[in-house]
Amino acid sequence: MRFAALSLSAALVLAPAAAGAQIFKCEGPGGVVEYTNAPPAGPQEGRTCKTVDATITVIPAPIKAPVRPAAAPAAAPASGASATPAAPRAGTAPESFPKVDPATQRVRDTDRRRILDDELRKEEARLAELRKEFNNGEPERRGDERNYQKYLDRVQNLKDDIQRTEGNLATIRRELGALKN
Repeated sequence: MRFAALSLSAALVLAPAAAGAQIFKCEGPGGVVEYTNAPPAGPQEGRTCKTVDATITVIPAPIKAPVRPAAAPAAAPASGASATPAAPRAGTAPESFPKVDPATQRVRDTDRRRILDDELRKEEARLAELRKEFNNGEPERRGDERNYQKYLDRVQNLKDDIQRTEGNLATIRRELGALKN
């Protein structure tokens, strides 16, 4: 009796694992292949689904060799010919990097300045509103703040919001200062 109960519980535990191991390969009308563990439901117009009997193996991607930093340039040979082409300096784009013409870059810079100016105005208005509500550390109590801790929580939230908004303003001003005129 005990053996029968044990074998029945083992069968119930292993049954979902076996059912979940079934994989379907479905090919759509455009030749798009999709692998899924859910059986196809309903009519499949122009789509064929077959059960995959083989086990699916995952092969890890090859490990890339580490990039070695460029060596310091050697002294030029006495004949005046260079030994090797110089590696690009850090912070410079390689020759194959796409270039943007100056007119397009000016338009992008103008748009960026406009967006940053708009954000600056919004943050300044938000800071003024928060400071008005904060009322120099003594905001007015609301009717829903019968519990004094609720009031203290709101005061702390206002302090945090003011500090966060001041940080946002400093970041926006720094970004505006970094823009080329």
